[in-house]
Amino acid sequence: MMQGLSFVQSHPTSPWTTYLSQVDRVVPYLGPLSRWAETLRRPKRTLIVDVPIELDNGVVMHYEGYRVQHNLSRGPGKGGIRYHPDVTLEEVMALSAWMSVKTAAVNLPYGGAKGGVRVDPKQLTSNELEKLTRRYTSEIGIIIGPQQDIPAPDVNTNGQIMAWMMDTYSMNTGATATGVVTGKPIPLGGSLGRVKATGRGVFVTGREAARRIGLPLNGARVAVQGFGNVGSSAAELFVGEGARIVAVQDHTGSIYREAGFDMADLMAHVRETGGVGGFAGGEPMENEKFWDVPMDILIPAALEGQIDPGRAQRLSAKLVLEGANGPTLPEADDMLASRNILVVPDVICNAGGVTVSYFEWVQDFSSFFWTEDEINLRLDKIMVDALKRIWDVADHHRISLRTATFVVACERILEARQVRGLYP
Repeated sequence: MMQGLSFVQSHPTSPWTTYLSQVDRVVPYLGPLSRWAETLRRPKRTLIVDVPIELDNGVVMHYEGYRVQHNLSRGPGKGGIRYHPDVTLEEVMALSAWMSVKTAAVNLPYGGAKGGVRVDPKQLTSNELEKLTRRYTSEIGIIIGPQQDIPAPDVNTNGQIMAWMMDTYSMNTGATATGVVTGKPIPLGGSLGRVKATGRGVFVTGREAARRIGLPLNGARVAVQGFGNVGSSAAELFVGEGARIVAVQDHTGSIYREAGFDMADLMAHVRETGGVGGFAGGEPMENEKFWDVPMDILIPAALEGQIDPGRAQRLSAKLVLEGANGPTLPEADDMLASRNILVVPDVICNAGGVTVSYFEWVQDFSSFFWTEDEINLRLDKIMVDALKRIWDVADHHRISLRTATFVVACERILEARQVRGLYP
């Protein structure tokens, strides 16, 4: 009998518990490869670091940081860095594991990794944020690198933070290494189309799924939870196809408008105030009422664990597009399936970001850059082809799209593990 991980004390609704239940569901479909399945349940490497910085007022503060490499069988680690006061090791482990699945699902030559710091970045000045980023980068520098592990932006991190990370790593190694992170500003080797890539992937997979179930996008009512890069970019693309955004929720509140929001006005408000709360072009509502809004498509693009069985029972959507990582609890997944609500899972739905990160990494190595139209065409093709393969597996086994995505991805991961063998 395999023993569990000694450093994990999982709560029933923790992201790591959710991930493990998803692995359990896929094992029966792995055939002879199932002998390697324990590989999926154990991260290859977990690093916990102390991040001390001197604040502007002279006080020395210590923050807890993590970098987890879940699986490197198919290539270097790939995954974002998040700054959030509630980040935990188990959350980062789960996110790194989902990155392993995500990169394999779209057949990128990467493994899965993730990082985070337990901090509320809104409480730091720009100078303090730079210090935190540079110190954290130096601490995890022993395991990252252009061919080892490539961080990217995630919750509360952006292109500027990636620029500081790249510069710090480059200073420590003595050579400019543009390929050590992706999601960089364009002048430092960033890729056109990267900022909106995750939201674009949500739209592309959503468009294909809507076509499959006979849901016209023209006139479709869309609700979006989380209105950062992912949620807002996806919303704009759906509006471009004739859909209307009827409800939006973020950390500042929830708003509703049956006729649909004016996206230009809403985006301007968010840029000015930092959130959707207080937007004059919509009616405010209680946060929990968001889940009762009449809608055709729901895009959860905030944090994990948002759709529990109770909320799943109340949803009126026909289609759920997971822009966030792990937004649906396993019991809620079953509830949505029993109600015939199609879920396009995070591990394919939001893979547009890592796909364009891959394009950025390739461009950095070759020092040759593509146009935004070329980026979007390549992204669309990879996403559509990957979803078609997953849908074929789902139809063949009569399983959910989530389990089918895990089947496709875990077969690729474990085939690589098997062919490489165990060293030494």
